[in-house]
Amino acid sequence: MKKVPAAEKAPAGKASAGGAKAAPRGVKAPAAPKTHTALVRQARRINRELADVYPYAHPELDFENPFQLLVATVLSAQTTDLRVNQTTPALFAKYPTPEDLAAANPEEVEEVIRPTGFFRAKTRSIMGLSAALRDDFGGEVPGRLEDLVKLPGVGRKTAFVVLGNAFGVPGITVDTHFGRLVRRWKWTAETDPDKVEAVVAGLFPKSDWTMLSHRVIFHGRRICHARKPACGACPIAPLCPSYGEGETDPEKAEKLLKYEKGGLPGQRLKPPPDYPGRAAPPLGATG
Repeated sequence: MKKVPAAEKAPAGKASAGGAKAAPRGVKAPAAPKTHTALVRQARRINRELADVYPYAHPELDFENPFQLLVATVLSAQTTDLRVNQTTPALFAKYPTPEDLAAANPEEVEEVIRPTGFFRAKTRSIMGLSAALRDDFGGEVPGRLEDLVKLPGVGRKTAFVVLGNAFGVPGITVDTHFGRLVRRWKWTAETDPDKVEAVVAGLFPKSDWTMLSHRVIFHGRRICHARKPACGACPIAPLCPSYGEGETDPEKAEKLLKYEKGGLPGQRLKPPPDYPGRAAPPLGATG
């Protein structure tokens, strides 16, 4: 797999080593759109720009089938996708099917998933949803929202991750990154995930929903961070009404870039072929 070198300093307005374009010096934050039509135009332009920056955007959980994606998504609560990806190989090797996991010894499951945190509650959830799949769905993950949200530990966010990435059903995944960025872009002031989902869904055609979610989450993890966004290395700075909340100096901002944008490993141990960064190391690896 091609390795991305550590981020090199790039002149303002030029592409960085990780592929992000540094924002030009002197950028001013644009005013928030005043009409719904203007908001739709701004939102769709940002999505087009993000598509150019992250043509390889993808779900950052390793999975080989809908069951693995469902379990991994439940485990990802309150931890990183990287830690989940480092944990699930042992879990799925030991319990490859819903029937296997439903019949498992809870204490043994807890020990396997301990690295993901909140392991007791997560064990109840993944064993409970496995039992429901076994008893109510013939051991198969259902492809309907109304069925998925009935499973233990599965809410709308988890359901849309599974639907969009395992079944090709459009959905918007409102995680902490997605909510933070759409508020920074002034698409909505809502904080409730369901309300955020409803507002953003009204700005885009359904065909855009799943990839929009990936792109926004990628951008939030790599550039538009919670505490100190890398404004000076942000390729959509000229479109962002919150430009200036973070570091605006391009050279300083570039040092804040994460994952492949900063020349660092990604979150997946088995990333897709077009991912330009390095695969993440397995659990316990050093060096």
